[in-house]
Amino acid sequence: AIDPALIICLFMLNAGPSMAQVLQKGVGDDLRKLTFMTSVLTPVFGIQGCRVTRCGYTGEDGVEISISNECCLFTVSIHQKKKSIMVSTKILTSSTISVPSGDIVSLTEKLLADSEVKLAGLGARDSLRLEAGLCLYGNDIDETTTPVEASLVWTIGKRRRQARDFPGADIIVPQIKAKTQRKRVGLISTGPPVRQHTPILSSDGRVIGEVTSGCPSPCLKQNVAMGYVEAAFSKVGTSMQVEVRKKEVPAVVSKMPFVPTKYYMGQ
Repeated sequence: AIDPALIICLFMLNAGPSMAQVLQKGVGDDLRKLTFMTSVLTPVFGIQGCRVTRCGYTGEDGVEISISNECCLFTVSIHQKKKSIMVSTKILTSSTISVPSGDIVSLTEKLLADSEVKLAGLGARDSLRLEAGLCLYGNDIDETTTPVEASLVWTIGKRRRQARDFPGADIIVPQIKAKTQRKRVGLISTGPPVRQHTPILSSDGRVIGEVTSGCPSPCLKQNVAMGYVEAAFSKVGTSMQVEVRKKEVPAVVSKMPFVPTKYYMGQ
């Protein structure tokens, strides 16, 4: 458990093939051996006790670097995206403590010294995770949704399905074989971008669901969104409408991710 006195900062960096090149300059371990969802303890740019994990929340090849001390847990996420590196920060929990900043400032300065690295906000991260079809808790999933409705059945292993030893199993396991009333889908629309809580309508104007996340896609130059619709309308290619500013806008169910993911699985 994380001590509530900790301040947690999230830095996100998105680069093209430069991601590994930027970080490799500061670590002794060969990043070619660090595959998706694996980690290693290693100094980073001279800072001891860092955990580098190849993962992230953008669908791109990337790493997270965690630094901990008495008062701060600091995470740096470096992700591959074209030729720009974006850095964003967010305080998730905080208190009135004074945060030792020496290692944090040092690592940040060394990353920003690279000409590939640019500062950006969390909005950039949010558009990337949506392009990758990744859920945001509180928007796309919460305590009222099930993994089956959210198209996340892959998160439940065969053993657990058989043992039914997880919270909600009595509801979730039967749903795996049966049909649910609603499904999470991806949407591509024209016109103004759609946002959270936008109504989704059938071709005859009946409300069949609601958008949970939406934004313009920087990569596709189209509006993308995800939301829940009645299961009968969840097939890829199904035409429907979204209500934007009280106007009906054409939309179509799209396969997710909208932009192919680039997780590094090794050479």
